[in-house]
Amino acid sequence: MYAIIATGGKQYKVAEGDIIKVEKLGLEAGAEVTFDQVLAVNNGKLVVGNPTVAGAKVTATVIEEGKNKKIIVFRYKPKKGYHKKKGHRQPYTKVKIEKIHA
Repeated sequence: MYAIIATGGKQYKVAEGDIIKVEKLGLEAGAEVTFDQVLAVNNGKLVVGNPTVAGAKVTATVIEEGKNKKIIVFRYKPKKGYHKKKGHRQPYTKVKIEKIHA
């Protein structure tokens, strides 16, 4: 059984027991979170929502919050002496999928 959920402007395919990184939710470790935007559920038969599946939700537990690896953003213009180097670390929340209610 799996579900497709939407959170933080992205879509994730999840099953029970999966551990995924989603955009920062601002919750402490051990907190329970419910994802209500379930776009599709497959439990032997695929049910696709329009836009979401009515009455379906996914519950998860927050494991940790952190930052991803640093990416380097480098801009330059050739032959003009312009260059700018910048780093960015995107915050995330790691969650464990506990139950899919469909």
